Amino acid sequence: MKKVRLFLLCAVVMLTTVLSGAVPTRAAEFKIDFDTNCVALYLENIDTDIVVYQQNADTLRPPASTTKIMTYIITAENVKDLKGTIVTVKSSIIHMLDGTGSSIAGLKEGEPLSIYQLLHCLMIPSGNDAALVLADYVGKGNINAFVDLMNQKAAELGCTHTHFANPHGLPADDHYTTVSDMAKMTKYALTLPEFENITNTATSDILGEDRYLVTTNSMIDPVRGGDLYYPYAKGIKTGSTGNDSGYCLVSTATKGGYTYLCVAYGAPYEDEKGESYENGAMLDSIHLYEWAFDNLSIKTILDKNDLVKEIGLDFAWNKDTIQLSPATTYSTILPDDVAISSIDRTYNLPERISAPVKEGDVVGTVTLSYANQPLATIDLVVSENVDRSELLSILDTLKQIVTSRWFLITLAVVVMLALFYVVILLIYRRKKKTQRPVKKYRKF
Repeated sequence: MKKVRLFLLCAVVMLTTVLSGAVPTRAAEFKIDFDTNCVALYLENIDTDIVVYQQNADTLRPPASTTKIMTYIITAENVKDLKGTIVTVKSSIIHMLDGTGSSIAGLKEGEPLSIYQLLHCLMIPSGNDAALVLADYVGKGNINAFVDLMNQKAAELGCTHTHFANPHGLPADDHYTTVSDMAKMTKYALTLPEFENITNTATSDILGEDRYLVTTNSMIDPVRGGDLYYPYAKGIKTGSTGNDSGYCLVSTATKGGYTYLCVAYGAPYEDEKGESYENGAMLDSIHLYEWAFDNLSIKTILDKNDLVKEIGLDFAWNKDTIQLSPATTYSTILPDDVAISSIDRTYNLPERISAPVKEGDVVGTVTLSYANQPLATIDLVVSENVDRSELLSILDTLKQIVTSRWFLITLAVVVMLALFYVVILLIYRRKKKTQRPVKKYRKF
């Protein structure tokens, strides 16, 4: 795959993770130079929670079977013992899918299965039957109650453009999400027990050797994946309800110490003749992964141990300046050919501060930007402890007093009064002198 050229496009949305000592960080988002198939795309480096590419990230889309990521979340959060909790498959639940032609795991009426087994059936072959069995169990016989939990959890995770109508993803008017919302759900799901292991399983005999579960995700299947097999991919969930949703895919990939999460929605499914297209969601995901791995890297822009700025310091003995350092180390994703020196720094600092100061005291901030796009605003802190000199403080107080406006006005008034007094005194003495009587002398 040829190496792409990078051009800076725009700043991305807030990170889900805020660095200590800094306001929410951003990363420069970059433009790709290859065509895509999907309506909506989202690529995030989940080592740093930095989004590096997005296309129609907040456009409402039918998620198809990627819905099952939330179904897994609600199940895992409401069942403490995944392997020890046994559920009997109800006949009524199985028949709910009659005539839908949807993907199933082949569950049998009346068979007892653990939640752990059902989660494999849910995520590997994308079993809608497993989704309904799990929703019925967790919802205590009320699938709508389970769906309510799905929507409550979506809101809790900050998914503001999401609404679920069922636990499996079959088409419904009020069943939708966005690629950015699905990324939030998936990142949370990756923290739950067994999620990563199950969703990265290509085949499983958890139901028995004669009932193999086979993944719908060609990217993780070296045997059946063909040209769509991608050795760096891990999971997570495919989806498609024909032309309604197009091809959908949520996946991760790890290479060279970097892990990315990609959500791809709405690749064309069938042409006008009813012939299926190649899975464009998988193709786009692979191309985006290779683009990121080949061209982007994490670079440290500020190190908390660096001294980055010096400002004036008052009331410290034999010390009239102090060094400032970042409150935290800041790193971001940038193209490999971008030098750290090209990152602009805008300081918001006072010219001087006064002792005493303690190491770690916040003095101001520095805003980092690249090509006029803000990346982050980081607090700048004092790098050492400095005591206050009381003598210098007293002298400064006296200086402020004698140079203050009111002192000068008062002094001027006193001087004027003194001069006035002297003038009056001189006038009085001169007048008194002129009024002295002349002495007459007798002649003898």
